[in-house]
Amino acid sequence: MRTRKRLEDMLATESDLGRRSDEIATYFELAREGETVDSDLRREIDSLRERVEHLETETLLSGENDARNAIVTIHPGAGGTESQDWADMLLRMYLRWAERRGFQTVLYDYQPGEEAGLKSATFAVNGEYAFGLLSSEIGVHRLVRISPFDQAKRRHTSFASVYVSPEIDDTIEVVIKPEDIRVDTYRSSGKGGQHVNTTDSAVRITHIPTGLVASCQNERSQHKNRDRAMSMLRSKLYEHEMEKKREATKKIEDSKLDIDFGSQIRSYVLQPYRLIKDHRTKLEVGDVDRVIDGDLEPFIRAYLRMRREGKSAT
Repeated sequence: MRTRKRLEDMLATESDLGRRSDEIATYFELAREGETVDSDLRREIDSLRERVEHLETETLLSGENDARNAIVTIHPGAGGTESQDWADMLLRMYLRWAERRGFQTVLYDYQPGEEAGLKSATFAVNGEYAFGLLSSEIGVHRLVRISPFDQAKRRHTSFASVYVSPEIDDTIEVVIKPEDIRVDTYRSSGKGGQHVNTTDSAVRITHIPTGLVASCQNERSQHKNRDRAMSMLRSKLYEHEMEKKREATKKIEDSKLDIDFGSQIRSYVLQPYRLIKDHRTKLEVGDVDRVIDGDLEPFIRAYLRMRREGKSAT
């Protein structure tokens, strides 16, 4: 069924590109006849260019798990309230990106910060090639801005980490021994109805040998939360084992970095100038607001090209 859907999507894409091409040809014909179609033609060409860029990005995805759904976890780093607020901004950025892509998102766990932002958040992104696309975001993200929490209006640097794993299905066997896990229940602290917030329905599962943790609080039933947390833990363990295999054959440049200075994969500078720079691909984008509002395509495309070439851009 997955293969059939992929083939159907390919046929639909071919039909869509043909239709767009015919419409642009029609606009050119009308222009030759003296009609004023500049704005309509420009809009159609821009729309087609964006569609082709998305398709180009997908051609760069060839990893074993690239086509799978993704599970994303965000943690604030050094910086206290500042970093917790930055982590919340990243959460919004990825949710907006998924919305732009037409992907579905499900927020599994959200731990709010004391004053603002979040202490941790885990969510799923469901869509074709979600994991392959979001793999470009794994690492530490650095923000430089005038702090809204500093009465002296001083410039602050904040950090947050993003971890992405593929959502695995029942075709991949991951064995988890009962004695290797610890299950804790607690009262949900995120948004929810009266039942969610007044019962110990939230579940946190810790895999003792690896220290990996998965938690879920968005369901009203403790049983459903446990099932979802176990599913996330299986995905994390699978990616953990895959990472160990990759490290055995090749040193990963940013394998286990602290969420602090010198470890970031990307910097978002809002003050004293406005610029976003990816330190792996060297790509720089000046339209900061557009990126933070979810336009990550240039960074994703640059990363996938770099990955295909097997080296950093110069």
